Amino acid sequence: MKSALIKLHLAVFMWGFTGVLGRAISLNAGLLVWWRMFITVVCMWLLFVVLKKTEKISFKNFLIIGGIGTILACHWLCFYGSIKYSNVSVALTCLSASGFVSAVLEPLFFRRRINPRELLFGLFTVVGIFLVYKGNVHFSVGIYIGIAATFLTVIVSILNKKLVDNFKPETLTIYQITGGFIGLSILMPFYNHFFPEKSYLPVHSDWVWLIILAIVCTIFTFILYTQALKHLSAFTMNLTLTLEPVYGIILAFLIYKENKDLSSSFYIGFVLIIAAVLFQTRSITKQPRIIVPRE
Repeated sequence: MKSALIKLHLAVFMWGFTGVLGRAISLNAGLLVWWRMFITVVCMWLLFVVLKKTEKISFKNFLIIGGIGTILACHWLCFYGSIKYSNVSVALTCLSASGFVSAVLEPLFFRRRINPRELLFGLFTVVGIFLVYKGNVHFSVGIYIGIAATFLTVIVSILNKKLVDNFKPETLTIYQITGGFIGLSILMPFYNHFFPEKSYLPVHSDWVWLIILAIVCTIFTFILYTQALKHLSAFTMNLTLTLEPVYGIILAFLIYKENKDLSSSFYIGFVLIIAAVLFQTRSITKQPRIIVPRE
């Protein structure tokens, strides 16, 4: 149990570190995500083939899983776009609102009643984001993109719930990342048209951060998370995952001194959002965790 907790916290900490790496990489959001997914796909297939973790699926299932992977790629695109147009702290704070968005969207997908208690928790989230926005209007574009990223990650989680019982976590992840990479590659010419870059290749320092982002913060954290999942309760998993934005914001404060760029209303809003997430977590202790690639 102690070993599983350490692995889980290490995985969550590294997920929180992805935002810091995103700001350090000089590429725009689209190229950043494309290169991250390219490196991840290559390394993950090599690793899974060696470990004999791969299994064949039908072309129809690949299209479904790959389609969800493309939505995941668009989520990453918005997440890193939010960082580029604001900062790591604002992007992660927006992402913390996924609990409220999930409380509204899940009943629509699964045709069940909306839980009034979840909506009440969501009210804290809405007020929190409003306070973050009100005190940091100069980051408004980043906040809008961050909210879009939140909607997309919730949609990925909801769609994965319909697949998680039919596929192994390794199978779902590798085909989702692969399909997402293919989908993003198809979309990239349109993205590059509207957001052109002088060079599409990473610079020297970018290669280092991209490799860390792909191998350590994506593949290695997936392995840690999967191993921890076997020994910990759903409540422990959910509660620990709420620390992801906290870790990320603390790292952004320490490395980039982002606290100097934020107003006092940001902290009030962030506390309200975290409080809502904690209350929400206590209400879903019996729900299984879904393996979804994180930020």
